[in-house]
Amino acid sequence: MKRIEKYTIGMGDRFAHQGRAQLRAVTQACELGIAIHPVWNKSNREHTIIHSQPGDLRAEADEAVQALGWKRPYYVDADHIGLKTVDAFVDTADFFTLDVADFVGKPSTDRARFQAFLAPWGREVAVPGLERPLALEGAGLERACDKFLRAMAEAGAIYRHILSRKGGESFVTEVSVDETDAPQTPDELFLILAMLAMEGVPAQTIAPKFTGRFNKGVDYVGDVSQFEKEFDEDLAVVAFAIREFGLPDSLKLSVHSGSDKFSIYPIIRKLIKKHGCGLHVKTAGTTWLEEVIGLAESGGEGLQIAGDIYAGAHARFEELTGPYSTVIDIDPARLPSVSDVRGWSAEEYAQALRHDAACPGYNPHFRQLIHVGFKVAAEMGARFTDALDAHAEAVGANVTHNLLERHIKPIFG
Repeated sequence: MKRIEKYTIGMGDRFAHQGRAQLRAVTQACELGIAIHPVWNKSNREHTIIHSQPGDLRAEADEAVQALGWKRPYYVDADHIGLKTVDAFVDTADFFTLDVADFVGKPSTDRARFQAFLAPWGREVAVPGLERPLALEGAGLERACDKFLRAMAEAGAIYRHILSRKGGESFVTEVSVDETDAPQTPDELFLILAMLAMEGVPAQTIAPKFTGRFNKGVDYVGDVSQFEKEFDEDLAVVAFAIREFGLPDSLKLSVHSGSDKFSIYPIIRKLIKKHGCGLHVKTAGTTWLEEVIGLAESGGEGLQIAGDIYAGAHARFEELTGPYSTVIDIDPARLPSVSDVRGWSAEEYAQALRHDAACPGYNPHFRQLIHVGFKVAAEMGARFTDALDAHAEAVGANVTHNLLERHIKPIFG
């Protein structure tokens, strides 16, 4: 098992042009005393849309590491993969996010085996830091088995398949259970970790579903006090499960769709310091948005491309938003018209897209549509990527600043 470091940041880079800019943010953080490690991530769906290959992400990461002289560990994440998609990533990834969402709620034949596994813990367990003991029997156990037991068996199958291809010392395993209908209770998270232990999955990061909305590229929407309570309880459960089940002591929570959740970053920072634990955060498509901002600010052809991206996304609203319907909230009535956007200055476009709630021009509906509209840019081909090259300095400065100042420092600093 490759042991993951305490603090890691998952950095999506859909067009594979910002590896150096992203790593520059991480190196500057380290110079400030923030010991964080980069994880470049890209899903099979994104590779399919962009028409890239998993090896392209490895090449980007390796090139950035060499160019900036990075000497610490770094990772390439096969993000949200399953048995049907994992093989394409095996040779170049060393971090695997196991996505078992399709198996949540499916029937399982392992109930008796799991109950036997749990037997040594009795009917309930007292977890330090929790107000009440966790129930290991009755209706709660039945619901957890009905919902998660088959899914964790699938995680075991994916893990063992990767293990057979790569060997046990060469990769990190993350398990994603964030794409469910409701946040997991502390009891459910404990049982999920028990299921993984029974399956022999040495998970080092676990991505539960938290309360509230974690929409793409915009701030957290929900009750921050309830989030704080749940996050605190989850950290306590993870620490307890490590001791009880012999899971890796590097196991930590992973926050998916962690981009721009500014209102809960102080809570996360406070609690990981309180518990003395690690954290993984995925920033997903934030880099892609910074690319569009950088192009718009460059004016001329860059601004024209930014306008064309919006026009294309606006015209294909249903197609582009459909796959992300659970993680976006866009009110079409609050989207600017294409003709209005065509008339915007470089500053007006950047202000509408950049996530600055204090700016009167900021439009979260516009931002979310651009976020899911990367397919439009992908179809531009060389026109878009050549523009990224032509304006590399301006675009890269946005990427570095956003990642360091708006994500790394507030969470890990």
